[in-house]
Amino acid sequence: MLTCDEYLTPATLREAFDAMAARQGRYRIIAGATDTYPWAREGRAGDVHVGALIDVSKIPELNERQIGDTRVRLGAGTPIQRFLDDPALGRAMPEMPRCAVWFADDQIRAQATIGGNIVNASPAADVTPCLIAHDATVELASAKGRRKAKLAEFITGPNTTQLAEGELLTAIECDALPGYGGSFEKVGHRRSLVISLACVATALRLDAEGRTVEDARLGLAGVCAVPCRLRDVEDFLRGPLTPSRLEQAAEMPLDLVQSRTRREYRRDILRGFLMRGLISAAKRAGADPAALPQELEAAYA
Repeated sequence: MLTCDEYLTPATLREAFDAMAARQGRYRIIAGATDTYPWAREGRAGDVHVGALIDVSKIPELNERQIGDTRVRLGAGTPIQRFLDDPALGRAMPEMPRCAVWFADDQIRAQATIGGNIVNASPAADVTPCLIAHDATVELASAKGRRKAKLAEFITGPNTTQLAEGELLTAIECDALPGYGGSFEKVGHRRSLVISLACVATALRLDAEGRTVEDARLGLAGVCAVPCRLRDVEDFLRGPLTPSRLEQAAEMPLDLVQSRTRREYRRDILRGFLMRGLISAAKRAGADPAALPQELEAAYA
């Protein structure tokens, strides 16, 4: 059973900072709270007492969003469901609606937040590789002030981040990618409601003829200690869109698989997911059908 002495709902960041300072680490921050009971069960036999649960979901600043032509700013309390409900956000982050579909069921998507997914820092987090592909920066705030950090550097290991005592993750800023084709591929014991064994986020921008990759963004999670961006693969992909180049690109990151169990399986999964993601993203970006033969797509369907 999870028990607490207090359940607090600060209305402002200042109130949240004061509540944290008064309890000197004897608290847990929640927003959607979808991971609170799983956290209590994991390695703790489900019998956990927390001094205070501090629910920050009512703080207006954490629920703001700004969508521009080149940048997106999202409050850390943005629910995953927002990526399905807001067409402008889906256009700016084209792989995120597909990520949201596989993230969980409707109830969990409506509650779970992008900030929580980041701060939990699971190696298998679904949202994080998408954000890393967008070169995301996190904004952190405390009573002492604010600072920013690259998301790829903020997560330092499994369930470990640079978040300091007394800090809150308040917002995420990232590149907007309108005009890109996006894809998100994930595998677990099921496609959703499950921890990912591997997940790949892909976004591609093609030229007007649909035969050349002008830009590529790829994020990876589940097979390595921390989610990462596949910059070498991105650099390689910029150029002619051909089956052979896609297949070469899909081979490049396989050595990143760090799992001590089922390593070859995960390598095979990663290769197939990269190909499927690249093909899907290219099609959504307007690829010339001649560049993607039907037999190529069928091989990775």
